[in-house]
Amino acid sequence: MGDMSIRERWRAEKTAAFLSRAVAEAEPDPAKQALFRSMADAAERQAAILAAEAGGGATYHPPLRARVVAAIARRVGPRAARPILAASKVRGISVYAGPATEAGHAMPTSVEQIGGRHKGAGGGALRAAVFGVNDGLVSNTSLVMGVAGAALDPGAIVLTGVAGLLAGAFSMAAGEYISMRSQREMFEYQIAQERDELERYPDEEAEELALIYNARGIPMDEARTLGRRLVADPDVALDTLAREELGLNPDDLGSPWGAALWSFLAFAAGAILPLLPFFAGFGTEAIPMAAGLAAVALFGVGAALSLFSGRGALAGGLRMVTIGALAGAATYAIGTLFGVAAG
Repeated sequence: MGDMSIRERWRAEKTAAFLSRAVAEAEPDPAKQALFRSMADAAERQAAILAAEAGGGATYHPPLRARVVAAIARRVGPRAARPILAASKVRGISVYAGPATEAGHAMPTSVEQIGGRHKGAGGGALRAAVFGVNDGLVSNTSLVMGVAGAALDPGAIVLTGVAGLLAGAFSMAAGEYISMRSQREMFEYQIAQERDELERYPDEEAEELALIYNARGIPMDEARTLGRRLVADPDVALDTLAREELGLNPDDLGSPWGAALWSFLAFAAGAILPLLPFFAGFGTEAIPMAAGLAAVALFGVGAALSLFSGRGALAGGLRMVTIGALAGAATYAIGTLFGVAAG
């Protein structure tokens, strides 16, 4: 944020005002409409301060990106568009993180209480690991079955399977690294913007927090008192603004290298399973053994995923085995056709 000129910051505030109005137009809830209109007004006031610092305003035209984001929000609704609204730094979208505060609900008194509802239900890393194992298992089992269908010798099957394992694992790791790196850079940029705004106009930031809490059901006087108390401590204020205005958890931005490593290991763990009978030297008998081992592992993956989907473990396991069996059978048949054609 420190590298941005005053004119660029002015333009960012004007864009925030434009998008906040678009969200207000698309929001059916009157309380949330009022919140985002107030957020638009607050952004306009901050833009006016920046314009004065720059020596005068300029004509503002919403950029193409902002117009596209506004169109998406109008089309699918602000709640469904929350991820792209967060990326565009629309303040107040944390009201879509959960249900509105019920009447009579105790007012939060600490940043821990305020930020707590933004934490996930847990198990995100475990779920990603299970999906990574599943991807490696299905893709490499299908590859091994396809090569086996072409009647190649076990050595060629192992070589192909190892190549598939490494190619898939490195591809998954690279994709996860780029994804996490881009997400982290976006989060860091948005938090830096909040830090700059907090230093420039703390009273306006406190009022924005009050508007968010008021939209959740807290009386406005109490919301303003809470907002001023939180903004009084710079560290607490920045943490709270990131959570409440942007819906971010500053303590959980994620490590790109860690994500890449775990993605690599999860994929490789699944991909190596159908190769184990070949490594053990079972020869041609390794093919049905690899298929059986993959089926058992797929059932386990399906049962594990049922913890996240709410389905029964038996149904989830059988569904995964069926999907894997169809993929393996299809690639085996295709390999057989290629083997016959080559023969």
